[in-house]
Amino acid sequence: MKISNNWLKDYIKTNLTTEKIGMFLTDIGLEVEGIDKYESIKGSLVGIVVGKVLTCEKHPNADKLSKTTVDVGGKVLDIVCGAPNVAAEQVVPVAVVGTKIYDKTGNFFEIKKAKIRGEVSEGMICAEDELGLSDDHAGIMVLDETKYKVGENFADYFELINDEVFEIGLTPNRTDAMSHYGVARDLHSYLSSNNLGSEFSKVETVALTSEATHNFSIEIEDTVLTPRYLGAVVEDLKVTDSPAWLKDRIKAIGLAPINNVVDITNYILHSYGQPLHAFDADKIAGHKVVVGTSPEGTLFKTLDGVERKLSGNEIMIKDGNQNPMCIAGVLGGENSGVSVATTKIFLESAYFNPVAVRKASKFHGLNTDASFRFERGVDPNNTKTILTHAVKMLQDIAGGKLVGDLLESYPTKIEPFYVVLRYSKLDQILGVKIHREKIKEILKSLEITVLNEITNGLELSVPAYRADVTREIDVIEEILRIYGYNKIEAPQKTSFTTVRLSLDDQDVLENAWARTLQSQGFHEVMNNSLTSVKDVTNAVKLLNPLSNELSTMRTSLLEGLLANAAYNINRKHPDIKFFELGKIYHKFEKYEERKQLAILTTGRDFAENWLQPKSTSDFFKLKAYLMLLLERLNLKLEEKALEDSRFSDALEILSEGKTLARIGKVAPALLKDADVDQEAFYAEIELENCQSLRSTENFKFVDIPKFNKIRRDLALLVDKSITYAELYEVAKKNKSPFLKEINLFDVYEGKNLPEAKKSYAMSFALLNEEKTLEDKDINEVMNALIKSFQKEFGAELRA
Repeated sequence: MKISNNWLKDYIKTNLTTEKIGMFLTDIGLEVEGIDKYESIKGSLVGIVVGKVLTCEKHPNADKLSKTTVDVGGKVLDIVCGAPNVAAEQVVPVAVVGTKIYDKTGNFFEIKKAKIRGEVSEGMICAEDELGLSDDHAGIMVLDETKYKVGENFADYFELINDEVFEIGLTPNRTDAMSHYGVARDLHSYLSSNNLGSEFSKVETVALTSEATHNFSIEIEDTVLTPRYLGAVVEDLKVTDSPAWLKDRIKAIGLAPINNVVDITNYILHSYGQPLHAFDADKIAGHKVVVGTSPEGTLFKTLDGVERKLSGNEIMIKDGNQNPMCIAGVLGGENSGVSVATTKIFLESAYFNPVAVRKASKFHGLNTDASFRFERGVDPNNTKTILTHAVKMLQDIAGGKLVGDLLESYPTKIEPFYVVLRYSKLDQILGVKIHREKIKEILKSLEITVLNEITNGLELSVPAYRADVTREIDVIEEILRIYGYNKIEAPQKTSFTTVRLSLDDQDVLENAWARTLQSQGFHEVMNNSLTSVKDVTNAVKLLNPLSNELSTMRTSLLEGLLANAAYNINRKHPDIKFFELGKIYHKFEKYEERKQLAILTTGRDFAENWLQPKSTSDFFKLKAYLMLLLERLNLKLEEKALEDSRFSDALEILSEGKTLARIGKVAPALLKDADVDQEAFYAEIELENCQSLRSTENFKFVDIPKFNKIRRDLALLVDKSITYAELYEVAKKNKSPFLKEINLFDVYEGKNLPEAKKSYAMSFALLNEEKTLEDKDINEVMNALIKSFQKEFGAELRA
């Protein structure tokens, strides 16, 4: 939520700096995530001075350029100008050297002394669009010499607006602070309670004068859905552009001005948190506004041009013929909206049932400024007051005239909340004892009324606009929030009882794997299990999602890790080794939930250094990390090629027919979708399968051998279709107890080899743990291996 500091000052007066205000807002729970600057004209015309063109002649080296001299107040500048309308004796705005000229996107270029086609240029004579004054670029801006004085700052002739805008991360419970007025009220409560000095202007009902009468009426079909409803009829409106001050207010918080009527309703919304809706009164059949529901399946076209099918549960604003005009609290209809031709409006101000608005908003996937507030609960007792302010603005800005009395339905007043506060409970929660008079002072600043003082406590009346303060603990939180969390000192002594954790076998395995990966330079990440809607057949979708971005349970951990990678790469951290322990979800014949350990590598495997300048991640390095983990299971592993759309090349690792892990190079399409522009490699381990299959046998420790290993190498020429895994399995079948290790150290294809052949260079480590190996024993093993390779694969020995 954006809050303008200038706007805030309409309701609260204080001598505090913007930074201090931001700090105090954060302290009271309205966390300021950033402070941005707003300028009505980008750059505020800094460096622009009024100049007079003394001479103007054709550029000697360019047909479309002019060479001028310009007086900028005691100093004459040489300026090359490309405008067709530049001439001597003109008074013009001049950007001197060092001035920054901004475009519409906020980017700028700096004016520098330069040579243009061989002629010196010490500035720029500006057009209106270059200064941000309009979109006109027909030529330079020629000023009235009777009004503008040469040498003066051009900015002095304009009422420039400079503002600072707070970006507040508003939590959903703070319905009272969804406006500038609400933020000012909360800030004043803190400042006044802490003797920091502030003056607060409380909103009051505006006295209105009306002309003639009207024949409009309202009918509320269900007062539970619509507890309070008001309407005003305003005629003789002129729908035009808003005045500059109103446009600046709207633009400062990131909105685009539309016209004076719409801008006024937006201004009221962000000023006081009360959404309003303006209907073209001449389009309301029977001059009657009916608030109720419409039959299920009714088609209704909203302001965004989309035709929607109603569920039958939405609160609908209808005309006298029961034709829907607006989804109450969410979005208006296309056919009843205000246009430039509108001269008479019906202005609505209401309090709608928050649950009904929230359901309608979710059902239609519409999240508007109005629904954001209505579904959390606006102030039901300020509805009329805010309407009078809106009518007054329509009178002052749009020339409107209020016709007749305000229409209102408020059969049952919404009462304040009754809460009992016990001092003993307050002291227990806070850990300190606050003076009782200070408590009452804080409550008064929060507009919480003390009804009665009882033994060791207070009976309180909490205003209805504080929908989040309905219990004793809520009141305690409010007192602490305004008193100041920073005033609660940490205790010098803390007592607690240690509890021995009872981890099951899977927890032990997961923790061991996590520590192993951390020791190898990996970082653990944790991502949300909810993700955006994707075209996944077996995805689990939420019935009532918080948003479209959080509407589906994830079906893979890969997308989250790629998003983590993209975030880091974009911030100049391209070397990534991540892992995540988390669950994935699918819907087949029944719902399925599985836990996985996922690993992602991209960029360099190790940091660059003088000894090892480059060590890029690849499939085989990731496989080495994966096998380091799987070896802990003490299982016999099998490998086979895997077809998976997520990978361009992939391998599946199994044991006893069950999948233990998948590993591969991430497919380019996925990398592109995730905005990752470098190769990435991914592996995922099925934790439940690993846990169920892992061997429970204890590992045995043996002495370090006293005798040396003997290494022998073989270079085998085989068909290209033969894999190393096949050679490895044949070698493993050798019955000799002396064969301890088998390794592949080179693969070669190409020049000097027969077509369709390749060479594998393998090493074999042999050891007799009881005595030194003799040549005959070594030769016996190697000959047996050679015969096996020749028999199984037709292998040939290379010299």
